[in-house]
Amino acid sequence: MKVSLFFLLQQPDIDKKMQEAPNSAYEIGVVIGSYLPFVALVAIAYAIYYYQKKKRGSE
Repeated sequence: MKVSLFFLLQQPDIDKKMQEAPNSAYEIGVVIGSYLPFVALVAIAYAIYYYQKKKRGSE
């Protein structure tokens, strides 16, 4: 629920930046810059999960 709330709070800012974008390359950069931190956190969380699962299995 917290993620969806964060996404909803963040979305108007992205829409505003898209409307003010000078060209399509800027729009692509805004989208990548907006979602990259979330994707990186998910990847780190999965890596920790996988490491802990592998560590637990070797005991």
